[in-house]
Amino acid sequence: MQVQSYFSQLDNFEGELATLNLGPTHPATHGIFQNVLKMDGEKIVSAEPTIGYIHRAFEKLAERRPFNQVTPITDRLNYCSSPINNMGWHMTVEKLAKIELPKRAQYMRIIIMELSRIADHLVCNSVIGVDTGALTGFTYVFQERERIYDLFEEVCGTRLTTNIGRIGGMERDFSPRFHRLLKDFLKTFPPKFEEFGSLLERNRIFMDRCIGAGPITADKALSYGFTGPNLRAAGVDYDVRVMEPYSSYNDFDFTIPVGENGDTYDRFMVRQEEIRQSLKLINDAYNNLPEGAYHADVPDYYLPDKPDVYTKMEALIYHFKVVMGEVPIPKGEVYHAVEGGNGELGFYLTSDGGRTPYRLHFRRPCFIFYQAYPEMIKGAMLSDAILTMSSMNVIAGELDA
Repeated sequence: MQVQSYFSQLDNFEGELATLNLGPTHPATHGIFQNVLKMDGEKIVSAEPTIGYIHRAFEKLAERRPFNQVTPITDRLNYCSSPINNMGWHMTVEKLAKIELPKRAQYMRIIIMELSRIADHLVCNSVIGVDTGALTGFTYVFQERERIYDLFEEVCGTRLTTNIGRIGGMERDFSPRFHRLLKDFLKTFPPKFEEFGSLLERNRIFMDRCIGAGPITADKALSYGFTGPNLRAAGVDYDVRVMEPYSSYNDFDFTIPVGENGDTYDRFMVRQEEIRQSLKLINDAYNNLPEGAYHADVPDYYLPDKPDVYTKMEALIYHFKVVMGEVPIPKGEVYHAVEGGNGELGFYLTSDGGRTPYRLHFRRPCFIFYQAYPEMIKGAMLSDAILTMSSMNVIAGELDA
């Protein structure tokens, strides 16, 4: 009611509104975003977002590369949780090619994807703390994020943009060092995370800054196409892992946390609880990790062992086919979605049977929910605009494709 009353007064406003250029290189926006704000003092009258500063033509790049070489392109979408992007793409091709993965490979994917979700949410929630003036929590959890990156590095050799896994499963089995690192993480991370929570979750200053900042109703969120934590914070319990299970998520019991008000505090708390649920999923998947193969029997997608390439003709042929992208992909259209760090990450693939995708479209959750940002900050203070953007976890790599 106060916001409506304020804007009704603007109809007879005789003063001069200020134009503020927030971005595209402002450090508080955490990315290459520009918002042209009309300001009445410190209150935001209107906002006009501009995207395109990080445009890299992902979809067109993908249409010129063999299917296995599209994986590194997906890394650069939400680079805070790259493995989820990688595996979402792999599952899309597997769906088209009707490749069924062994249970072990599916459980291994769950472990990696949930580690990615934890890393993604740690970045978002610790940055919300920084933007309210609380730096301590950031230093706590970023050490833990580095430990997750140690696990990724052990699996694939890289940390941020991972290129992890392969079409048909994992590139290799978990190493003995990975098992040691994971067991240590599962033992020591929970108490440290709860200590982070104790710094902010019931902190009166933090709550006063976050409650009521950047709210959105469930109806509005749905009309804008929200998914993920931002939608669940508004009270809608939609999660792709439950609604359209993949990679054996239906083998596990976990809770979908939801909020009520769709504001910054609810978005923070939903991500906090999702981290706890991800830990539960990792523990369950790891403790029940099946024996067997870590990839399907699809040699067209796997580089043979080097000694075999040097000594066996069949291995040499497969090595050539994999490197050159000469793999049999059937014609057809398919859509597959996974629950990314920020919501439904989907891949719409059209294949004409060639060596590259005929057409590929990425459904990037950040691109969709960022459209609501001007409405969410209208009538708010300038400081709340920064806080709202942080709590939405807008990742620049998903805005342009």
